[in-house]
Amino acid sequence: MSHVVQLLPEFVAACLVLAALPGPATALFLHRTVRDGRKAGLAVVAGNEIGVFCWAMAAGAGLTTLLRANQVLYIAMHVIGAAVLVYLGVTAWRNAKRGDGEPAALGPRVASGQTPLAAFRASLVTVAANPKAAVFAFSFFPQFLPRHGDLLAATAVLAAIQVVIDGSYCTGVVLLASRAGRWLSRATIRRRLERVLGATLIGLGIDLAASAR
Repeated sequence: MSHVVQLLPEFVAACLVLAALPGPATALFLHRTVRDGRKAGLAVVAGNEIGVFCWAMAAGAGLTTLLRANQVLYIAMHVIGAAVLVYLGVTAWRNAKRGDGEPAALGPRVASGQTPLAAFRASLVTVAANPKAAVFAFSFFPQFLPRHGDLLAATAVLAAIQVVIDGSYCTGVVLLASRAGRWLSRATIRRRLERVLGATLIGLGIDLAASAR
């Protein structure tokens, strides 16, 4: 573990930079926070961080080698992931077109698709369906891992550190977004967020499918 401790400052600095970079997860938790409230936004963050941790552990367990060795599995993973991302993107775009982002004013009942649990599931599906998250984990973590010793333990420590840093940053963004909820919850702003999320997921899905060739 001495190798990990030695490189820890560099790893933390890299995690801070990565946390600040916007991506599909950022669009998703902002969208859910504005549409469904702070609890839903935090549920998305929780789902995303679980996915990040799992992909990192998969990288440490040697899934990289398996994907490189099995071309059929590699292509299938990309195609399935692309289909899921495009489906989620089209759904978000259609919601914006229908105005489904409007707050429910006819009663206290919350639609099942707008609960924190639904937001958590959507976040898990998004990160699981994005093999690029895996590719990133496979390229990012190895440079900080020792060549000898308990590789999985070192991976778990580094993954936990990344989750704490990334989760703290994302939680802060959700809390800020919830405080600005009155402005962000305007119908026009909500619909734009739906469209941004939809376009981001569709673009990521298409790019993912193209990279499978």
